Amino acid sequence: MNVWFVTGTDTDAGKTLVTSGLLYAAKHQQLSTLGLKPIASGSQATPNGLRNSDALALQQQSVPPIDYAMVNPIAFAPAIAPHLAALEAGQPLNASTIIHLLRETLTQTPRDFTLIEGAGGWRVPLNEQEDFADLAIALELPVILVVGLKLGCLNHARLTAEAIRADGLQLAGWAGSVVDPAFAADAERFEANIAHLNAKLETPCLGIIPHIDAPDAATAHRYLSLESL
Repeated sequence: MNVWFVTGTDTDAGKTLVTSGLLYAAKHQQLSTLGLKPIASGSQATPNGLRNSDALALQQQSVPPIDYAMVNPIAFAPAIAPHLAALEAGQPLNASTIIHLLRETLTQTPRDFTLIEGAGGWRVPLNEQEDFADLAIALELPVILVVGLKLGCLNHARLTAEAIRADGLQLAGWAGSVVDPAFAADAERFEANIAHLNAKLETPCLGIIPHIDAPDAATAHRYLSLESL
């Protein structure tokens, strides 16, 4: 299967921007695409039920079209850690249920290029015993790491890469997203940070997205490449 799991160095690292940008790029290579966000907190009430903006962005880049419920089967309103939102909603999460949902979706809707986006970082909990990493481990998926480029990202990126590999999974590539414009203000220092990440992560860089005031997939894809995947 051409399926990858997308994780980040932190919340708001740019996972959805990179994921939707990669899907957009695949779509414009005439590939069928699928973006999944199995669990999302911070969702808005609509006449059709809770809708999460990140999941909607992935749905928009999925071709042929797919129902929202398949993209994001579990949604919570509070913009808090998913396991806490689940407890408040009286719907505790467990990995086996989510893995079953994902396997069903992947079987029913095979695509040329599929990305499954996690929430937050690699160790974000599902419950007191399980976390989002368990989903990728059970499905034996290669992982794409999105690095939110800001002060502190070198440590966050290296620790996350180490954790992914320690869990027995392939780090298939990394992409950077400038979340703090000040971090990229000095070009020489910025390039030194990118060089350090390339040297230490030891996996292909899929692209570096600059800070974008109004980010969207069409803009993001210009800075990304699928060639290494």
